[in-house]
Amino acid sequence: MHPLPTLFISHGSPMLALEAGATTKFLRGVAGNFKRPDAIIIASAHFETKEPMVTGSAHPATIHDFQGFPKELYQLRYPAPGSPELAGKIKDVLAKAGVAAGVDNERGLDHGAWNPLLLMYPQADIPVVEISVQPHKNAAWHFEIGRALRKLRGENILVIGTGNLTHNLYEAMRGGHFEAPEWVTEFAEWVAGKIGHGDVKALLNWETAPHAKRNHPTPEHFLPLFVALGAADEPLQAKRLHSDTALGVLAMDAYEFG
Repeated sequence: MHPLPTLFISHGSPMLALEAGATTKFLRGVAGNFKRPDAIIIASAHFETKEPMVTGSAHPATIHDFQGFPKELYQLRYPAPGSPELAGKIKDVLAKAGVAAGVDNERGLDHGAWNPLLLMYPQADIPVVEISVQPHKNAAWHFEIGRALRKLRGENILVIGTGNLTHNLYEAMRGGHFEAPEWVTEFAEWVAGKIGHGDVKALLNWETAPHAKRNHPTPEHFLPLFVALGAADEPLQAKRLHSDTALGVLAMDAYEFG
């Protein structure tokens, strides 16, 4: 058995690291639940490429890939080291799985990665390598990416997928949702039920879930879940670590997979 789980984390708004809400509190404490990793591989919804890419910089910059937020947010930095060696290993394991991947030596860490990691590991002393998602590819593709990464977990490497369990920004910005509407809660509970029963087949066909398209008009924030699922052990052992809703319609659920 691997000593570290894999994680799916909903990262929500870029303001996450400056807020004092339930998800921020959860992320500040979650790393205490398991062994400290020697490195982190994180699949972020905000790193979209045609084919898989991994960050290869030894000193990745903090990317502030958003506009219109308070200046305090742009002053935040997450100076964690990268790992060109790990980036090369990821490229190799993907190649052995029949997936051609590239290494981007210039790209830093986007807010989907550094925002939750700033809360989880504020010392920024664990090497981090990001891996991209391919929104034109399906859930099964990302599950296989995770399966290829699974063997690296034996090197005390933590695999994280970071996106959002639901992600309809139009509805979030429109406002007026003081309680999560049924179309959000029904989708979130469908996911929770399938994960709880280890029903990976149903999850890979998530587009058939209740209100799937309304919760994910585009799929990039849901696809990191499948990287984390693929990297998990079989049979699937899962824990729903956190459940909350931001801006009324953004389900902030987090899962741990053994």
